[in-house]
Amino acid sequence: MSSSFVLNAGERERLTSAHPEVFKRSFMQRYGLLTGITVVFAYLVACFFFFNVGPTFMQGRWDRASTYIQDWYSWRAQPRLRFDDGKVVPQWSSRGQYPADANISWLQPMANGGYSVSYGGENNRLDITPTQVDVFIDGKSYPVSINDDTAQVPSDAPAAIQQDGSKVIVHYGFAGQAEIRTSQVYVQRRFLGWANFWFDTRSEFWGKGYGELAALALWGERLDPARSNISHMVDDFLENGVWQHADILSKLMQTLVMAFVGTLFGTVVALPLAFIAARNITANKAANWGMKRLFDFLRSIDMLIWALFFTRSFGPGPIPGIAAIFFTDTGALGKVYAEALENVDDKQREGVKSVGASPLTVNRFGVLPQVLPVFISQSLYFWESNTRSATIIGAVGAGGIGLKLLEAMGTNADWDKVAYMVLLILMVVFVFDNISNALRSRLIGKQHH
Repeated sequence: MSSSFVLNAGERERLTSAHPEVFKRSFMQRYGLLTGITVVFAYLVACFFFFNVGPTFMQGRWDRASTYIQDWYSWRAQPRLRFDDGKVVPQWSSRGQYPADANISWLQPMANGGYSVSYGGENNRLDITPTQVDVFIDGKSYPVSINDDTAQVPSDAPAAIQQDGSKVIVHYGFAGQAEIRTSQVYVQRRFLGWANFWFDTRSEFWGKGYGELAALALWGERLDPARSNISHMVDDFLENGVWQHADILSKLMQTLVMAFVGTLFGTVVALPLAFIAARNITANKAANWGMKRLFDFLRSIDMLIWALFFTRSFGPGPIPGIAAIFFTDTGALGKVYAEALENVDDKQREGVKSVGASPLTVNRFGVLPQVLPVFISQSLYFWESNTRSATIIGAVGAGGIGLKLLEAMGTNADWDKVAYMVLLILMVVFVFDNISNALRSRLIGKQHH
């Protein structure tokens, strides 16, 4: 059973006059969403061509990016096997991944004075001599001849063996690669994990398994009579010459101190200045305007610019970092505090004022209790945010772990150390985020639904 309802002309006219917003919608009300989507799409297309996004992606060195990502979770042993008086002589990088007399399973000397480099079993290896390198891929040998001018790839070589000018590059996938040159073979052998993360090769604990280390820590005889094995392990860990744990942790603490002190100073200074900026607290338009413009000036200049300015003025170190955070936070917090003050309930102020209290007492008991939870909450949020920002400004010379991070990235070979520091920063931010949230919940109170 169906029914229909038809409006006559009079009823339709009456409803149209009573509710014009329903029956006579504007163009933006009818097509606003579609117009917005079209404008955003057109803007993105314009940006695509203006910033040459397509050519940039096409010209990107994605192979290099892949190598850098692999360096975050793995390590490369990089010996140079130099040709010297008819022999092959290994020369290692400064990271010291193996002791001088170590017996390396994948790098073994041969009877003819050469070396054999294994990339995962006998079927994938290099047999290196000063005049020829036999490249084994999946068990098949491809001899690369070497003379004074060039290293020459064989005619039947697969795609994994490539001629690159006067040198030959051999790819073994994740296991690594090798560059065969006229005077040396540059070997890159990759392994999962971080090499010598706990102890460097100078330590007596180097090369020991976790079970053996646990036994030494709990009940083993002291390796050094002057200290326990646990103390010995901690000292060797912090003094690791490759990973520099002590220096990195010290720089991390410096970053945290920069963030805390800068935020604290910004809070202390912004609090009284906000009372001057608030129109309902200070009845002086010139003072209100001038203080708000000061806040605008301090916060409009980015923290990084302040850090560069103070680094040039006072030299590198944590002081420029603290000053940069202090200046930026004073402007930002001052604006937030002033807006909170301008929205307080005047009844509480009037109640305190009615008993003849001084202006200072009125603000202390009539205003501050209303805004104090908001003030502390905002300061805690800025402290949490500045923990991240202090890392960035440290990279321009303001001290802290940011400078250490930039140094590791600059070498282009310490991406595992970059990953280590990034993980430390993430852990600290996570901890501080939870602490800040817990404190804000206590101050403002949790909402129960």
